[in-house]
Amino acid sequence: MIFREDMKVAFACENNNGIESKIAAHFGRCPYYIIVDIEGGEVKGVRAVENPIAGGHEPGYLPNYLAGMGVKKVVAGGMGPRAVEWFSRLGIETVVEMSCTVKEVLARIVGK
Repeated sequence: MIFREDMKVAFACENNNGIESKIAAHFGRCPYYIIVDIEGGEVKGVRAVENPIAGGHEPGYLPNYLAGMGVKKVVAGGMGPRAVEWFSRLGIETVVEMSCTVKEVLARIVGK
C-alpha cells in the first residue's frame, strides 16, 4: 500500500490520539476516524471525527459519509464484504491492516 498521489485517508480507530491512535478491529463500529491528508508523499494534516453511528449499523451510511469528506482510501482492521462493495462503488479503496497505530501504517506507506 503506497500513496502515489495526493489523497485523504480515513483510518478506523479505537481512540482519538491523532497518529498514535490504534486501528480498530471493525470499520463500522469504531468510535473515531482519523482523517489524514497526504500531499506530495507527506502528511499535511491529521484530524479526528467521531463515527456518527458507532455501535450501530446502517449499511451504506458510513461509506457515503466518508466519501462526502473527500476520502479516497479507508484503512481498518476488518471490514465486511458489503462495506467493501459500497466503497468500491464510490471509487474508494479499502485496506485491511493488522492491529497497529496510524503512525505505524503511515511509516510504511509514506515513510513518515
